Amino acid sequence: MSVIEKKVPLLSDQNLVKKIRRGDTRRFGELIDRYQRLVLHIVWRMTGDQQITEDLVQDIFIKVYDNLDGFRFESKLSTWIGRIAYNTCINYLRREKPVMIDDLPDDSEIKWLISSDRPDDIIEDHDQKQYIHRLIEQLPPLYRAILTMFHLQAMSYKEIAEVVDKPEGTIKSYLFRARKLLKERLTAAQEGVTS
Repeated sequence: MSVIEKKVPLLSDQNLVKKIRRGDTRRFGELIDRYQRLVLHIVWRMTGDQQITEDLVQDIFIKVYDNLDGFRFESKLSTWIGRIAYNTCINYLRREKPVMIDDLPDDSEIKWLISSDRPDDIIEDHDQKQYIHRLIEQLPPLYRAILTMFHLQAMSYKEIAEVVDKPEGTIKSYLFRARKLLKERLTAAQEGVTS
């Protein structure tokens, strides 16, 4: 006779937050587990530095914990946490790096750039993906963050707009420009290799 493990259903975000607010600090670990990937992706794409990313992720979750009582579920919890991550990175970059913030990877981030399904292209695709990841790192932090939220986190334009506090139309425009810039750089690199 086999023992069937009973799977414990995940708490909804709302119930999880309620438990944390009531003092169940162990549940905050669950919240971190749920949203750590989102925060890591945003911070890594905006800073590109492992040590800075680790430090900022810790700061972000401390801010989330400190401000959880003020969260009223007027947006998704993921959007609220994403906004804290984004704003923390912007503040860090303004303090630490001479970057013009308002200027101008995972396979899911770049699948729209590489569309070959032929088996003989697998090795070449791998090299292209690595190159594309390097190109993404060269984009302005806002473009990197928007690409990450849209392609990796599958956030909607509306959610991204809430995170970065810009209109949806601006998000669409930035995403279009970031994609166009990446495609232009990739095309230029491919033409340089074939000539």
